[in-house]
Amino acid sequence: QVQLVDSGGGLVQAGGSLRLSCAASGRTFSSYAMGWFRQAPGKEREFVATITWNGASTYYADSVKGRFTISRDNAKNMVYLQMNNLKPEDTSVYYCAASPLRFGFRTADGDYVYWGQGTQVTVSS
Repeated sequence: QVQLVDSGGGLVQAGGSLRLSCAASGRTFSSYAMGWFRQAPGKEREFVATITWNGASTYYADSVKGRFTISRDNAKNMVYLQMNNLKPEDTSVYYCAASPLRFGFRTADGDYVYWGQGTQVTVSS
């Protein structure tokens, strides 16, 4: 069992930066691949980024590649999403999630079994 708590969202101007954090509880956290997803009002939830269980590899949606960076600290049970050069279209509720599937990059929300409560990110133009 893994419980996830997202934080770090807020209001920022276009071009600004935010760092989202996801605090995980549970001794098996380091065995899970982790991901970030987002959902804007009236839209489907979409994949943003994922990181393997050991932090060795990452994968990003094309829309955020080069601007966002996912990282993890297994000693602290934390996952982060550094977001730079934010755009108004990045406005969404962001969710971290944990997947027990350790191999390959997990981009489908159906691959994830534990979810945070979400944190709102609003980017003004």
